[in-house]
Amino acid sequence: MSSEFPEYVDVKYDDGEGESPDDYPSLQHKIEKAIEVTKRGLEQYENPAVMWTGGKDSTLTLYFINEVAEEYGYDKPTAVFIDHYQHFDEITDFVEHWADEWDIDVVYARNEDVGEYVDANDLEPGDDIPIDALGEQNQHHVRDILEYEEDEFPFLLDTYVGNHLLKTVALNNALEDHGIDGVISGVRWDEQEARADETFFSPRHDPDIYPPHDRIQPILQFAERDVWDAFWYYVVPDSVEGYPEDGYVPDSAADLPDGIEQADVPISPKYFAGFRSLGSEVSTEKTTGEPAWLQDLENTTERAGRAQDKEDLMERLRDLGYM
Repeated sequence: MSSEFPEYVDVKYDDGEGESPDDYPSLQHKIEKAIEVTKRGLEQYENPAVMWTGGKDSTLTLYFINEVAEEYGYDKPTAVFIDHYQHFDEITDFVEHWADEWDIDVVYARNEDVGEYVDANDLEPGDDIPIDALGEQNQHHVRDILEYEEDEFPFLLDTYVGNHLLKTVALNNALEDHGIDGVISGVRWDEQEARADETFFSPRHDPDIYPPHDRIQPILQFAERDVWDAFWYYVVPDSVEGYPEDGYVPDSAADLPDGIEQADVPISPKYFAGFRSLGSEVSTEKTTGEPAWLQDLENTTERAGRAQDKEDLMERLRDLGYM
């Protein structure tokens, strides 16, 4: 497959190569680059979509999309929410609420083959699913692509087979079903070693692995602290009527400005509760009782509360089309 795919797209696939957050020394530099990449993405792709998990990174990415679309008159892309059947209820409620507030169409990507088996057999996370009970596509992925030899796999998101079937297969099916040519995602260089070499426009053109498309990644240059600064000084003041225009960082939900409640703020309630990263209900724990933005972000691990995310696993999953 040619690196020119799709032929109508004119982007620099080496934009950001060899860079790190340090190459963007201020929050303003990072925001300017995010706007530049977002604008280019909305210009160049005929049917882009934004990956939205309800987490801070993808919500910040969606904020830039909203700002650029409104400023330059672009249509807002559809948001793809991967429903892996193990979300916190608060996450889906958050996505539905802010999709309505921001006038965003949401497509739910699900591996319905797995979901139907889970529902029919009343399974709980951790219960085993027989490989031969699944359809041809899932069996192909398990046996031929993952080369998994066991007869069963656990219904858990944070395993090699579970993550691939519940996330990657679901995503790739959604890309194909909706003809998506550009996926705008909120990955960051500093989040995981497996993402450190990403560029702002990253080709995914091998039709044997995924529906050919490009990844558009506007916030690669943000560190975790930058994300929270962008929220409290830009996203929240721009989104919440009555919030101080120059920003304000609360110590808790009770410390928000008068007349403003936690539900008014486009930040997942799980972050207020002390979660620093949002994965699945059964494999993610809060790191402390402090809100995420008040924790020691510089000297502790962002995903310490999550059971998965070993680098070798993430690298293999990304090769197969995961974010």
